[in-house]
Amino acid sequence: MSVSAPITQDVHTMPRKLPEGPQNLIGLTREQMRDALIASGTPEKQAKMRVGQIWQWIYQWGKRDFAEMTNLSKAFRAELADTFALEIPEVVTRQVSEDGTRKYLVRIAGGHEVEVVYIPEDGRGTLCVSSQVGCTLTCSFCHTGTQKLVRNLTAAEIIGQVMVARDDLEEWPEVGARRVETRLLSNIVLMGMGEPLYNFENVRDAMKIAMDPEGIQLSRRRITLSTSGVVPEIHRTAQEIGCQLAVSFHATTDDVRDKLVPINKRWNIEALLDALREYPKVSNSERITFEYVMLHGVNDSDADAHRLVELIKGIPAKINLIPFNEWPGAPYKRSSNNRIRAFAEIVYNAGYASPVRKPRGEDIMAACGQLKSATERARKSRKQIEAEAGLS
Repeated sequence: MSVSAPITQDVHTMPRKLPEGPQNLIGLTREQMRDALIASGTPEKQAKMRVGQIWQWIYQWGKRDFAEMTNLSKAFRAELADTFALEIPEVVTRQVSEDGTRKYLVRIAGGHEVEVVYIPEDGRGTLCVSSQVGCTLTCSFCHTGTQKLVRNLTAAEIIGQVMVARDDLEEWPEVGARRVETRLLSNIVLMGMGEPLYNFENVRDAMKIAMDPEGIQLSRRRITLSTSGVVPEIHRTAQEIGCQLAVSFHATTDDVRDKLVPINKRWNIEALLDALREYPKVSNSERITFEYVMLHGVNDSDADAHRLVELIKGIPAKINLIPFNEWPGAPYKRSSNNRIRAFAEIVYNAGYASPVRKPRGEDIMAACGQLKSATERARKSRKQIEAEAGLS
């Protein structure tokens, strides 16, 4: 395999330009919101109650106008409007695939863009959320990895993606209505642009908001964080977020994983698996998901399948097999259906669930590994993309 990639690219991290004007309340934790209200003049004894009221209006009812928060006095609403803002990312484009997948290009502070994908399925709807503008990991099979890291997203920009999708799905309930258990947006996966564990605090705070029982009210079991293997933060994820964990594994030897997932040069397969065996929430009911992209002639042999089940022995797990989603200039080809089935059968016979992920949204470049901001994609020629992917 000739393709190689550095651990990180030449990162041109841009300082985040904070928007001028009132402070945005969206994305603040309850404690941060309380402090902000007190700093603006709310009596300390009232602050906790006010946070609870405002919190419900924002995250339970989806309101972004203080004037609509009718259990607050008119005077207090006016003070809030003068001092604070309620802002989420701006939708630049919205595309709908033939299979119903929706892809949003959203603009955040500084004019940067990220992509968000909503995937409807029978009985559930999953939102794929981004955590960074671009990515620093340069996984050689991933289109997002050809876009240099610009910056981390704030908690407001992360939870704002959830709010954008709920707006589009018209899923905010009527004020005072009873909670409806059947949801169009029922699951969140942190599998969009970026490595979530390189933006831990903002991801944590945003997911705490999503799980809050007086707001969006998603169960922690409905949230899955996918990491390429940032070993020091894995234990912390269980302690401070408590969500489900997925790992971008993709290879069964360090030599191959070094090329596919270059972070492996820093924390190799042995170190990663040791951390996963100690993951506090690992159990048969909360298994770790191993994501494994199927690449023709690279990682899809019977020997790879047998090595995989040996490596993960003792870890409650399921193996998510992902047919490679090709993109312009991609250095790999998708494994054949017969090869994927043979690989899946070996894994299944070893006692592990081995579902093959159905590619979704390929016609709008919304499938796994294809996300990249439209402006970044447009400004690069095919030759430039191929060069960054190691083809020229």
